[in-house]
Amino acid sequence: MSDKKIEVMKIIMKGNRIMTRRQLFEKKEEFHREQAKLPFEEKIKILTQLQKIASSIENLRNDKKSSQRIWEISH
Repeated sequence: MSDKKIEVMKIIMKGNRIMTRRQLFEKKEEFHREQAKLPFEEKIKILTQLQKIASSIENLRNDKKSSQRIWEISH
């Protein structure tokens, strides 16, 4: 497949929104630039939310309580 075809390849997103592969990567870059601007404290909050999600997925997969430790943040 040529590079030109890859760039214009259409991708169906959530809600039946359609975008090109190039648009998808541009949005991804924009998202990461915005995330980089967040204060450190907010980044840690996001990290703990991701830890909880990962733990709940592990619980579902293994049918037992996760052994992963989730950071506790004190304010």
